[in-house]
Amino acid sequence: MRPTGLILPRGSNPDRDLVPGKAPTTHIVWGPRCALRLEVTGVDVGEPRRWPPLEPEVPERVVHAIVGLQGPGVAPVLSCAPTPAGLALQLRRSAVFERVLGAVAAYAAPTVPAAPGPRVVLHCPALRGSPCALRLSQLRAVLVADHLARALHAHRVSVRLVPAVRDPHMPTFLQQLRVDWPAASERAATEALRSRALAELTPARNAEALPPGALGRVYLKELVDERGRTTGYDPKLDSCLVTEDLLAVLAELQQAVQDWAEDSSLGLAAAPDAGADSCMVVHVVSCEEEFQQQKLDLLWWKLDDQAPLRQKHLVCGPVKVAGAPGTLTAPEYYELRHAQVCKASALKRGRDLAQDSAWMEIFRVLSVATIKFEMLSTAPQSQLLLALADSSISTKGTKSGTFVMYNCARLATLFESYKCSMEQGLYPTFPPVSSLDFSLLHDEGEWLLLFNSILPFPDLLSQTAALPCTAPGLHITARTEMVCKFLVQLSMDFSSYYNRVHILGEPRPHLFGQMFARLQLLRAVREVLHTGLAMLGLPPLSHI
Repeated sequence: MRPTGLILPRGSNPDRDLVPGKAPTTHIVWGPRCALRLEVTGVDVGEPRRWPPLEPEVPERVVHAIVGLQGPGVAPVLSCAPTPAGLALQLRRSAVFERVLGAVAAYAAPTVPAAPGPRVVLHCPALRGSPCALRLSQLRAVLVADHLARALHAHRVSVRLVPAVRDPHMPTFLQQLRVDWPAASERAATEALRSRALAELTPARNAEALPPGALGRVYLKELVDERGRTTGYDPKLDSCLVTEDLLAVLAELQQAVQDWAEDSSLGLAAAPDAGADSCMVVHVVSCEEEFQQQKLDLLWWKLDDQAPLRQKHLVCGPVKVAGAPGTLTAPEYYELRHAQVCKASALKRGRDLAQDSAWMEIFRVLSVATIKFEMLSTAPQSQLLLALADSSISTKGTKSGTFVMYNCARLATLFESYKCSMEQGLYPTFPPVSSLDFSLLHDEGEWLLLFNSILPFPDLLSQTAALPCTAPGLHITARTEMVCKFLVQLSMDFSSYYNRVHILGEPRPHLFGQMFARLQLLRAVREVLHTGLAMLGLPPLSHI
Protein backbone atom coordinates (compact mmCIF):
# COMPACT_ATOMS: atom_id res chain seq x y z
CA MET A 1 0.00 0.00 0.00
CA ARG A 2 1.81 3.09 -1.19
CA PRO A 3 1.05 6.36 0.59
CA THR A 4 0.42 9.52 -1.34
CA GLY A 5 1.37 12.95 -0.16
CA LEU A 6 2.44 16.44 -1.08
CA ILE A 7 3.51 19.55 0.76
CA LEU A 8 1.98 22.81 -0.34
CA PRO A 9 4.70 25.47 0.15
CA ARG A 10 3.95 28.06 2.77
CA GLY A 11 2.58 31.27 1.32
CA SER A 12 1.24 29.65 -1.84
CA ASN A 13 -2.38 29.91 -2.95
CA PRO A 14 -4.11 26.57 -3.63
CA ASP A 15 -6.63 28.23 -5.96
CA ARG A 16 -3.73 29.42 -8.11
CA ASP A 17 -0.94 26.91 -7.53
CA LEU A 18 -2.83 23.61 -7.62
CA VAL A 19 -1.42 21.74 -10.61
CA PRO A 20 -3.80 19.68 -12.81
CA GLY A 21 -2.89 16.04 -12.77
CA LYS A 22 -1.62 16.15 -9.19
CA ALA A 23 -4.81 14.61 -7.88
CA PRO A 24 -3.25 12.06 -5.46
CA THR A 25 -2.50 14.84 -2.95
CA THR A 26 -4.08 16.83 -0.19
CA HIS A 27 -3.18 20.46 0.39
CA ILE A 28 -3.36 22.28 3.69
CA VAL A 29 -2.74 25.92 4.43
CA TRP A 30 -2.80 27.19 7.98
CA GLY A 31 -3.11 30.80 9.12
CA PRO A 32 -4.64 32.97 11.83
CA ARG A 33 -8.40 32.88 12.44
CA CYS A 34 -8.29 29.17 11.51
CA ALA A 35 -8.11 29.93 7.79
CA LEU A 36 -7.84 26.26 6.96
CA ARG A 37 -8.50 24.95 3.46
CA LEU A 38 -8.66 21.23 2.78
CA GLU A 39 -8.43 20.78 -0.98
CA VAL A 40 -9.46 17.15 -0.93
CA THR A 41 -12.93 18.13 0.26
CA GLY A 42 -13.36 21.41 -1.50
CA VAL A 43 -14.70 22.76 1.81
CA ASP A 44 -13.51 26.08 3.13
CA VAL A 45 -13.38 26.90 6.81
CA GLY A 46 -12.72 30.49 7.68
CA GLU A 47 -11.96 32.83 4.81
CA PRO A 48 -11.30 30.79 1.68
CA ARG A 49 -9.83 33.43 -0.61
CA ARG A 50 -7.96 35.64 1.80
CA TRP A 51 -4.56 34.27 2.60
CA PRO A 52 -3.14 36.05 5.67
CA PRO A 53 0.48 35.75 6.83
CA LEU A 54 1.05 32.20 8.04
CA GLU A 55 1.91 31.33 11.58
CA PRO A 56 5.31 29.74 12.11
CA GLU A 57 3.80 26.55 13.52
CA VAL A 58 0.53 24.68 13.22
CA PRO A 59 -1.06 24.05 16.63
CA GLU A 60 -1.02 20.44 17.72
CA ARG A 61 -4.80 20.43 18.20
CA VAL A 62 -5.23 21.27 14.51
CA VAL A 63 -2.99 18.39 13.46
CA HIS A 64 -5.02 15.95 15.57
CA ALA A 65 -8.29 17.40 14.27
CA ILE A 66 -7.24 16.93 10.65
CA VAL A 67 -6.24 13.31 11.20
CA GLY A 68 -9.65 12.66 12.79
CA LEU A 69 -11.75 14.25 10.04
CA GLN A 70 -14.51 11.95 8.78
CA GLY A 71 -17.56 12.12 6.56
CA PRO A 72 -18.48 12.37 2.87
CA GLY A 73 -15.91 14.32 0.93
CA VAL A 74 -13.16 13.71 3.49
CA ALA A 75 -10.34 11.34 2.60
CA PRO A 76 -8.87 9.31 5.48
CA VAL A 77 -5.49 10.75 6.42
CA LEU A 78 -2.59 8.35 6.97
CA SER A 79 -0.31 10.91 8.58
CA CYS A 80 -0.18 14.63 9.17
CA ALA A 81 2.97 16.44 10.24
CA PRO A 82 4.21 20.04 10.28
CA THR A 83 7.32 20.72 8.18
CA PRO A 84 9.33 23.88 7.48
CA ALA A 85 7.54 24.11 4.13
CA GLY A 86 4.01 23.72 5.52
CA LEU A 87 1.69 20.98 6.72
CA ALA A 88 2.30 17.67 4.96
CA LEU A 89 -0.40 15.04 4.61
CA GLN A 90 -0.18 11.48 3.39
CA LEU A 91 -3.09 9.41 2.19
CA ARG A 92 -3.14 5.65 1.74
CA ARG A 93 -4.93 5.25 -1.54
CA SER A 94 -6.41 1.85 -0.85
CA ALA A 95 -7.97 3.17 2.36
CA VAL A 96 -9.45 6.13 0.49
CA PHE A 97 -10.86 3.84 -2.21
CA GLU A 98 -12.31 1.53 0.44
CA ARG A 99 -13.90 4.38 2.40
CA VAL A 100 -15.50 6.03 -0.62
CA LEU A 101 -16.41 3.04 -2.76
CA GLY A 102 -17.85 1.22 0.23
CA ALA A 103 -20.39 4.01 0.70
CA VAL A 104 -21.20 5.16 -2.82
CA ALA A 105 -24.67 6.40 -1.90
CA ALA A 106 -23.21 8.95 0.51
CA TYR A 107 -21.06 10.48 -2.22
CA ALA A 108 -23.56 10.35 -5.08
CA ALA A 109 -26.20 12.45 -3.33
CA PRO A 110 -26.34 15.95 -1.86
CA THR A 111 -25.72 16.43 1.83
CA VAL A 112 -29.02 17.24 3.51
CA PRO A 113 -28.72 20.03 6.13
CA ALA A 114 -29.79 19.25 9.67
CA ALA A 115 -32.22 22.16 9.84
CA PRO A 116 -34.37 23.68 7.10
CA GLY A 117 -33.24 26.97 5.67
CA PRO A 118 -35.36 29.93 4.63
CA ARG A 119 -38.21 29.36 2.23
CA VAL A 120 -37.49 30.44 -1.33
CA VAL A 121 -39.88 31.78 -3.93
CA LEU A 122 -38.34 31.47 -7.39
CA HIS A 123 -39.97 33.95 -9.74
CA CYS A 124 -39.25 33.75 -13.47
CA PRO A 125 -41.17 36.51 -15.30
CA ALA A 126 -40.23 35.10 -18.71
CA LEU A 127 -42.80 32.33 -18.21
CA ARG A 128 -45.72 34.76 -18.32
CA GLY A 129 -45.67 34.91 -22.12
CA SER A 130 -45.97 32.41 -24.94
CA PRO A 131 -43.16 30.19 -26.28
CA CYS A 132 -43.05 31.95 -29.65
CA ALA A 133 -42.24 35.23 -27.87
CA LEU A 134 -39.51 33.70 -25.68
CA ARG A 135 -36.13 35.24 -26.49
CA LEU A 136 -32.92 33.27 -25.97
CA SER A 137 -31.97 35.43 -22.98
CA GLN A 138 -35.34 34.60 -21.43
CA LEU A 139 -34.89 30.92 -22.19
CA ARG A 140 -31.60 31.11 -20.34
CA ALA A 141 -33.38 32.57 -17.30
CA VAL A 142 -35.98 29.76 -17.44
CA LEU A 143 -33.29 27.05 -17.53
CA VAL A 144 -31.33 28.71 -14.70
CA ALA A 145 -34.48 28.90 -12.55
CA ASP A 146 -35.36 25.25 -13.23
CA HIS A 147 -31.85 24.04 -12.45
CA LEU A 148 -31.70 26.12 -9.27
CA ALA A 149 -35.09 24.79 -8.17
CA ARG A 150 -33.90 21.19 -8.61
CA ALA A 151 -30.73 21.89 -6.61
CA LEU A 152 -32.71 23.51 -3.79
CA HIS A 153 -35.26 20.67 -3.74
CA ALA A 154 -32.43 18.14 -3.50
CA HIS A 155 -31.22 19.93 -0.36
CA ARG A 156 -34.73 19.84 1.16
CA VAL A 157 -35.21 23.58 0.78
CA SER A 158 -38.87 24.52 0.57
CA VAL A 159 -39.35 26.17 -2.83
CA ARG A 160 -42.35 27.77 -4.49
CA LEU A 161 -42.27 28.40 -8.25
CA VAL A 162 -43.93 31.49 -9.69
CA PRO A 163 -45.63 32.13 -12.05
CA ALA A 164 -47.88 29.21 -12.78
CA VAL A 165 -47.87 29.20 -16.58
CA ARG A 166 -51.11 30.23 -18.28
CA ASP A 167 -50.32 30.25 -21.98
CA PRO A 168 -51.84 27.02 -23.41
CA HIS A 169 -48.72 26.26 -25.46
CA MET A 170 -46.13 26.88 -22.75
CA PRO A 171 -46.59 23.59 -20.79
CA THR A 172 -45.92 21.55 -23.94
CA PHE A 173 -42.79 23.54 -24.73
CA LEU A 174 -41.51 23.24 -21.16
CA GLN A 175 -42.15 19.51 -21.29
CA GLN A 176 -40.03 19.35 -24.45
CA LEU A 177 -37.24 21.13 -22.58
CA ARG A 178 -37.71 18.87 -19.53
CA VAL A 179 -38.41 21.88 -17.37
CA ASP A 180 -40.58 21.07 -14.37
CA TRP A 181 -42.85 24.07 -13.72
CA PRO A 182 -46.44 24.30 -12.43
CA ALA A 183 -49.39 25.19 -14.63
CA ALA A 184 -52.05 27.68 -13.61
CA SER A 185 -55.23 26.74 -11.81
CA GLU A 186 -56.98 29.98 -10.87
CA ARG A 187 -55.96 33.60 -10.61
CA ALA A 188 -55.08 35.10 -7.25
CA ALA A 189 -57.44 37.78 -5.92
CA THR A 190 -56.31 41.34 -6.60
CA GLU A 191 -58.99 43.34 -4.74
CA ALA A 192 -56.86 44.29 -1.73
CA LEU A 193 -53.93 45.34 -3.88
CA ARG A 194 -56.20 47.32 -6.20
CA SER A 195 -57.71 49.22 -3.27
CA ARG A 196 -54.28 50.06 -1.92
CA ALA A 197 -53.06 51.07 -5.38
CA LEU A 198 -56.02 53.39 -5.92
CA ALA A 199 -55.20 55.12 -2.64
CA GLU A 200 -51.59 55.60 -3.73
CA LEU A 201 -52.28 56.82 -7.26
CA THR A 202 -50.94 60.20 -8.27
CA PRO A 203 -53.21 62.37 -10.45
CA ALA A 204 -52.21 62.28 -14.11
CA ARG A 205 -50.01 65.15 -15.23
CA ASN A 206 -51.11 67.37 -18.07
CA ALA A 207 -54.16 65.25 -18.76
CA GLU A 208 -51.98 62.22 -19.43
CA ALA A 209 -53.92 59.62 -21.39
CA LEU A 210 -53.72 56.22 -19.74
CA PRO A 211 -53.58 53.07 -21.89
CA PRO A 212 -56.41 50.52 -21.63
CA GLY A 213 -56.28 48.52 -18.41
CA ALA A 214 -54.16 51.12 -16.59
CA LEU A 215 -55.33 52.49 -13.26
CA GLY A 216 -52.77 55.28 -12.99
CA ARG A 217 -49.23 55.93 -11.78
CA VAL A 218 -47.66 55.27 -8.42
CA TYR A 219 -44.53 57.25 -7.72
CA LEU A 220 -41.65 55.27 -6.27
CA LYS A 221 -38.98 57.92 -5.95
CA GLU A 222 -38.98 57.95 -2.16
CA LEU A 223 -38.49 54.18 -2.06
CA VAL A 224 -35.64 54.43 -4.58
CA ASP A 225 -34.00 57.09 -2.41
CA GLU A 226 -34.53 54.95 0.68
CA ARG A 227 -33.36 51.62 -0.71
CA GLY A 228 -31.76 52.19 -4.07
CA ARG A 229 -28.57 54.05 -3.20
CA THR A 230 -27.27 51.24 -1.03
CA THR A 231 -28.87 48.19 -2.60
CA GLY A 232 -28.49 48.64 -6.34
CA TYR A 233 -31.85 49.91 -7.58
CA ASP A 234 -31.62 52.02 -10.69
CA PRO A 235 -31.62 55.72 -9.66
CA LYS A 236 -33.67 56.51 -12.80
CA LEU A 237 -36.67 54.69 -11.36
CA ASP A 238 -39.34 57.29 -10.76
CA SER A 239 -42.83 55.86 -11.20
CA CYS A 240 -44.71 52.75 -12.17
CA LEU A 241 -47.79 52.53 -14.37
CA VAL A 242 -50.20 50.32 -12.44
CA THR A 243 -52.25 47.97 -14.62
CA GLU A 244 -54.59 45.09 -13.93
CA ASP A 245 -51.98 42.67 -15.30
CA LEU A 246 -49.33 44.08 -12.97
CA LEU A 247 -51.64 43.69 -9.98
CA ALA A 248 -52.25 40.06 -11.00
CA VAL A 249 -48.49 39.47 -10.99
CA LEU A 250 -48.19 40.98 -7.50
CA ALA A 251 -51.18 39.01 -6.26
CA GLU A 252 -49.61 35.72 -7.34
CA LEU A 253 -46.33 36.58 -5.63
CA GLN A 254 -48.23 37.70 -2.54
CA GLN A 255 -50.17 34.45 -2.44
CA ALA A 256 -47.00 32.39 -2.81
CA VAL A 257 -45.63 34.02 0.32
CA GLN A 258 -48.79 34.15 2.43
CA ASP A 259 -50.31 30.77 1.63
CA TRP A 260 -47.17 28.65 1.66
CA ALA A 261 -48.07 25.03 1.05
CA GLU A 262 -45.77 22.24 2.11
CA ASP A 263 -44.88 19.88 -0.68
CA SER A 264 -45.60 16.61 1.08
CA SER A 265 -44.81 14.55 -2.00
CA LEU A 266 -41.14 15.55 -1.70
CA GLY A 267 -41.08 15.54 2.08
CA LEU A 268 -40.26 19.25 2.20
CA ALA A 269 -40.86 21.21 5.35
CA ALA A 270 -41.16 24.95 5.66
CA ALA A 271 -39.03 26.91 8.08
CA PRO A 272 -40.44 27.09 11.63
CA ASP A 273 -41.15 30.82 11.28
CA ALA A 274 -43.99 31.21 8.81
CA GLY A 275 -43.69 34.98 8.56
CA ALA A 276 -42.54 36.90 5.53
CA ASP A 277 -39.13 37.49 7.10
CA SER A 278 -38.31 33.76 6.79
CA CYS A 279 -38.95 33.89 3.05
CA MET A 280 -36.63 35.07 0.32
CA VAL A 281 -37.94 35.93 -3.13
CA VAL A 282 -35.45 35.40 -5.96
CA HIS A 283 -36.43 37.00 -9.26
CA VAL A 284 -34.58 35.15 -12.03
CA VAL A 285 -34.68 37.63 -14.89
CA SER A 286 -32.96 38.35 -18.18
CA CYS A 287 -30.97 41.55 -18.34
CA GLU A 288 -33.70 43.10 -20.50
CA GLU A 289 -36.34 42.42 -17.83
CA GLU A 290 -34.48 43.71 -14.80
CA PHE A 291 -35.59 47.35 -14.93
CA GLN A 292 -39.26 46.40 -15.03
CA GLN A 293 -38.70 43.86 -12.23
CA GLN A 294 -37.16 46.57 -10.03
CA LYS A 295 -40.35 48.59 -10.48
CA LEU A 296 -42.38 45.55 -9.47
CA ASP A 297 -40.29 45.03 -6.31
CA LEU A 298 -40.77 48.59 -5.16
CA LEU A 299 -44.47 48.56 -6.00
CA TRP A 300 -44.91 45.39 -3.94
CA TRP A 301 -43.32 47.09 -0.94
CA LYS A 302 -45.48 50.16 -1.58
CA LEU A 303 -48.78 48.27 -1.70
CA ASP A 304 -48.20 45.39 0.73
CA ASP A 305 -46.98 45.91 4.29
CA GLN A 306 -46.30 42.15 4.53
CA ALA A 307 -44.08 41.98 1.44
CA PRO A 308 -40.86 40.02 2.09
CA LEU A 309 -37.95 42.13 3.21
CA ARG A 310 -35.59 40.01 1.14
CA GLN A 311 -36.10 40.31 -2.58
CA LYS A 312 -33.08 39.43 -4.69
CA HIS A 313 -32.40 39.61 -8.41
CA LEU A 314 -30.50 36.88 -10.21
CA VAL A 315 -29.87 38.61 -13.53
CA CYS A 316 -28.91 36.47 -16.51
CA GLY A 317 -26.58 38.07 -19.01
CA PRO A 318 -27.35 38.55 -22.70
CA VAL A 319 -27.22 35.72 -25.23
CA LYS A 320 -25.45 36.49 -28.50
CA VAL A 321 -25.68 34.19 -31.52
CA ALA A 322 -22.55 34.01 -33.67
CA GLY A 323 -23.25 34.61 -37.34
CA ALA A 324 -27.02 34.91 -36.95
CA PRO A 325 -29.50 37.69 -36.23
CA GLY A 326 -30.62 38.17 -32.66
CA THR A 327 -34.24 37.37 -33.48
CA LEU A 328 -33.97 33.60 -33.01
CA THR A 329 -36.73 32.49 -30.65
CA ALA A 330 -36.53 29.67 -28.12
CA PRO A 331 -38.73 27.25 -30.15
CA GLU A 332 -36.67 27.97 -33.29
CA TYR A 333 -33.48 27.26 -31.34
CA TYR A 334 -34.89 23.94 -30.11
CA GLU A 335 -36.02 22.91 -33.60
CA LEU A 336 -32.59 23.79 -35.01
CA ARG A 337 -30.77 21.64 -32.46
CA HIS A 338 -33.25 18.78 -32.91
CA ALA A 339 -32.80 18.83 -36.69
CA GLN A 340 -29.01 18.80 -36.26
CA VAL A 341 -29.16 15.81 -33.91
CA CYS A 342 -31.37 13.87 -36.34
CA LYS A 343 -29.13 14.75 -39.27
CA ALA A 344 -25.95 13.71 -37.44
CA SER A 345 -27.51 10.36 -36.45
CA ALA A 346 -28.68 9.68 -40.01
CA LEU A 347 -25.17 10.34 -41.33
CA LYS A 348 -23.61 8.13 -38.67
CA ARG A 349 -25.97 5.17 -39.14
CA GLY A 350 -26.61 5.55 -42.83
CA ARG A 351 -30.38 5.66 -42.50
CA ASP A 352 -33.16 7.93 -41.36
CA LEU A 353 -34.56 6.94 -37.95
CA ALA A 354 -37.41 9.47 -37.94
CA GLN A 355 -40.01 6.68 -37.94
CA ASP A 356 -38.50 4.89 -34.95
CA SER A 357 -40.22 6.25 -31.81
CA ALA A 358 -37.53 4.95 -29.43
CA TRP A 359 -34.76 6.68 -31.38
CA MET A 360 -36.79 9.88 -31.69
CA GLU A 361 -37.08 10.02 -27.91
CA ILE A 362 -33.31 9.66 -27.65
CA PHE A 363 -32.89 12.48 -30.18
CA ARG A 364 -35.18 14.71 -28.13
CA VAL A 365 -33.10 14.03 -25.02
CA LEU A 366 -29.87 14.78 -26.89
CA SER A 367 -31.34 18.02 -28.24
CA VAL A 368 -32.30 19.19 -24.76
CA ALA A 369 -28.93 18.11 -23.35
CA THR A 370 -27.19 20.17 -26.02
CA ILE A 371 -29.30 23.22 -25.19
CA LYS A 372 -28.95 22.94 -21.42
CA PHE A 373 -25.19 22.47 -21.47
CA GLU A 374 -24.86 25.42 -23.84
CA MET A 375 -27.07 27.64 -21.72
CA LEU A 376 -25.88 26.56 -18.27
CA SER A 377 -22.13 26.01 -18.66
CA THR A 378 -21.46 29.74 -18.37
CA ALA A 379 -22.00 31.67 -15.13
CA PRO A 380 -25.52 33.11 -15.42
CA GLN A 381 -24.48 36.73 -14.98
CA SER A 382 -21.97 36.55 -17.86
CA GLN A 383 -22.67 37.10 -21.53
CA LEU A 384 -23.23 33.87 -23.46
CA LEU A 385 -22.10 33.41 -27.05
CA LEU A 386 -23.86 30.63 -28.95
CA ALA A 387 -22.38 28.90 -31.99
CA LEU A 388 -25.10 27.27 -34.05
CA ALA A 389 -22.86 25.11 -36.25
CA ASP A 390 -23.50 21.37 -36.52
CA SER A 391 -20.24 20.67 -34.67
CA SER A 392 -21.93 21.75 -31.43
CA ILE A 393 -23.84 18.46 -31.25
CA SER A 394 -20.94 16.09 -32.01
CA THR A 395 -20.15 13.31 -29.53
CA LYS A 396 -16.48 14.09 -30.15
CA GLY A 397 -16.81 17.66 -28.94
CA THR A 398 -15.72 17.39 -25.32
CA LYS A 399 -17.59 20.50 -24.18
CA SER A 400 -21.04 19.46 -25.37
CA GLY A 401 -24.01 17.88 -23.63
CA THR A 402 -23.98 15.22 -26.35
CA PHE A 403 -20.48 14.20 -25.26
CA VAL A 404 -21.67 13.79 -21.66
CA MET A 405 -24.68 11.72 -22.74
CA TYR A 406 -22.43 9.60 -24.98
CA ASN A 407 -20.22 8.69 -22.03
CA CYS A 408 -23.31 8.00 -19.93
CA ALA A 409 -24.33 5.48 -22.61
CA ARG A 410 -20.83 3.97 -22.63
CA LEU A 411 -21.11 3.28 -18.91
CA ALA A 412 -24.51 1.66 -19.42
CA THR A 413 -23.08 -0.51 -22.20
CA LEU A 414 -20.18 -1.56 -19.98
CA PHE A 415 -22.42 -2.82 -17.20
CA GLU A 416 -24.79 -4.45 -19.66
CA SER A 417 -21.83 -6.30 -21.18
CA TYR A 418 -20.75 -7.50 -17.74
CA LYS A 419 -24.30 -8.68 -17.00
CA CYS A 420 -24.55 -10.62 -20.28
CA SER A 421 -21.14 -12.24 -19.73
CA MET A 422 -22.09 -13.17 -16.17
CA GLU A 423 -25.32 -14.79 -17.39
CA GLN A 424 -23.28 -16.77 -19.90
CA GLY A 425 -21.06 -18.03 -17.07
CA LEU A 426 -17.93 -16.13 -18.16
CA TYR A 427 -17.78 -13.99 -15.02
CA PRO A 428 -18.93 -14.73 -11.46
CA THR A 429 -21.64 -12.68 -9.78
CA PHE A 430 -20.52 -9.40 -8.27
CA PRO A 431 -19.10 -10.06 -4.79
CA PRO A 432 -19.92 -8.01 -1.67
CA VAL A 433 -18.21 -4.64 -1.80
CA SER A 434 -16.64 -5.29 1.62
CA SER A 435 -14.68 -8.19 0.10
CA LEU A 436 -13.11 -6.16 -2.75
CA ASP A 437 -9.38 -5.47 -2.76
CA PHE A 438 -8.99 -1.82 -3.74
CA SER A 439 -5.20 -2.00 -3.48
CA LEU A 440 -5.44 -3.46 -7.01
CA LEU A 441 -6.40 -0.02 -8.34
CA HIS A 442 -3.00 1.27 -9.48
CA ASP A 443 -3.82 3.42 -12.49
CA GLU A 444 -3.54 7.19 -12.05
CA GLY A 445 -6.78 7.60 -13.98
CA GLU A 446 -8.59 5.61 -11.28
CA TRP A 447 -7.34 7.91 -8.56
CA LEU A 448 -8.19 10.93 -10.69
CA LEU A 449 -11.82 9.77 -11.05
CA LEU A 450 -12.13 9.20 -7.31
CA PHE A 451 -10.32 12.31 -6.14
CA ASN A 452 -11.64 14.86 -8.64
CA SER A 453 -15.13 13.49 -9.33
CA ILE A 454 -16.52 11.32 -6.53
CA LEU A 455 -15.00 12.81 -3.38
CA PRO A 456 -15.97 16.45 -4.02
CA PHE A 457 -19.40 15.79 -5.55
CA PRO A 458 -21.58 16.32 -2.40
CA ASP A 459 -19.85 19.63 -1.74
CA LEU A 460 -20.29 20.69 -5.37
CA LEU A 461 -24.03 20.08 -5.10
CA SER A 462 -24.12 22.13 -1.90
CA GLN A 463 -22.39 25.02 -3.63
CA THR A 464 -24.89 24.84 -6.50
CA ALA A 465 -27.78 25.20 -4.04
CA ALA A 466 -26.11 27.92 -1.96
CA LEU A 467 -27.89 31.27 -2.17
CA PRO A 468 -26.41 34.25 -0.32
CA CYS A 469 -29.57 34.91 1.69
CA THR A 470 -28.09 37.57 3.94
CA ALA A 471 -25.78 39.23 1.42
CA PRO A 472 -26.30 42.98 1.15
CA GLY A 473 -27.59 44.52 -2.04
CA LEU A 474 -30.23 43.72 -4.58
CA HIS A 475 -28.29 41.33 -6.80
CA ILE A 476 -27.13 37.83 -6.03
CA THR A 477 -25.19 35.24 -7.97
CA ALA A 478 -25.72 31.51 -8.23
CA ARG A 479 -23.25 28.81 -9.24
CA THR A 480 -25.57 27.18 -11.75
CA GLU A 481 -22.67 26.56 -14.13
CA MET A 482 -20.90 24.18 -11.75
CA VAL A 483 -22.81 20.98 -12.48
CA CYS A 484 -22.42 21.25 -16.27
CA LYS A 485 -18.70 21.99 -16.02
CA PHE A 486 -18.26 19.15 -13.53
CA LEU A 487 -20.07 16.63 -15.74
CA VAL A 488 -18.02 17.65 -18.77
CA GLN A 489 -14.77 17.21 -16.84
CA LEU A 490 -15.96 13.90 -15.37
CA SER A 491 -16.82 12.68 -18.88
CA MET A 492 -13.41 13.70 -20.18
CA ASP A 493 -11.62 11.90 -17.33
CA PHE A 494 -13.77 8.80 -17.74
CA SER A 495 -13.37 8.78 -21.52
CA SER A 496 -9.59 9.02 -21.23
CA TYR A 497 -9.50 6.18 -18.70
CA TYR A 498 -11.99 4.01 -20.58
CA ASN A 499 -10.11 4.39 -23.87
CA ARG A 500 -6.86 3.32 -22.22
CA VAL A 501 -7.87 0.62 -19.71
CA HIS A 502 -9.64 -2.62 -20.60
CA ILE A 503 -12.20 -3.04 -17.81
CA LEU A 504 -13.73 -6.42 -18.69
CA GLY A 505 -10.68 -8.57 -19.09
CA GLU A 506 -10.30 -12.19 -19.97
CA PRO A 507 -12.43 -14.53 -17.84
CA ARG A 508 -9.55 -15.77 -15.70
CA PRO A 509 -9.96 -16.05 -11.92
CA HIS A 510 -6.71 -14.24 -11.08
CA LEU A 511 -7.98 -11.14 -13.00
CA PHE A 512 -11.40 -10.98 -11.38
CA GLY A 513 -10.25 -9.06 -8.29
CA GLN A 514 -9.00 -6.07 -10.25
CA MET A 515 -11.97 -6.21 -12.60
CA PHE A 516 -14.47 -6.03 -9.74
CA ALA A 517 -12.57 -3.20 -8.03
CA ARG A 518 -12.66 -1.24 -11.29
CA LEU A 519 -16.34 -1.97 -11.83
CA GLN A 520 -17.14 -0.70 -8.34
CA LEU A 521 -15.23 2.51 -9.08
CA LEU A 522 -17.19 2.96 -12.30
CA ARG A 523 -20.42 2.20 -10.46
CA ALA A 524 -19.67 5.23 -8.31
CA VAL A 525 -18.86 7.28 -11.42
CA ARG A 526 -22.16 6.19 -12.96
CA GLU A 527 -24.15 7.16 -9.85
CA VAL A 528 -22.49 10.56 -9.67
CA LEU A 529 -23.14 11.12 -13.38
CA HIS A 530 -26.80 10.12 -13.07
CA THR A 531 -27.31 12.41 -10.06
CA GLY A 532 -25.70 15.30 -11.90
CA LEU A 533 -27.92 14.76 -14.94
CA ALA A 534 -30.98 14.63 -12.68
CA MET A 535 -30.04 18.11 -11.42
CA LEU A 536 -30.46 19.21 -15.04
CA GLY A 537 -33.69 17.32 -15.61
CA LEU A 538 -31.98 14.91 -18.01
CA PRO A 539 -32.52 11.13 -17.96
CA PRO A 540 -29.51 8.82 -18.40
CA LEU A 541 -29.29 7.18 -21.82
CA SER A 542 -28.40 3.51 -22.24
CA HIS A 543 -27.35 3.89 -25.88
CA ILE A 544 -26.87 6.54 -28.55
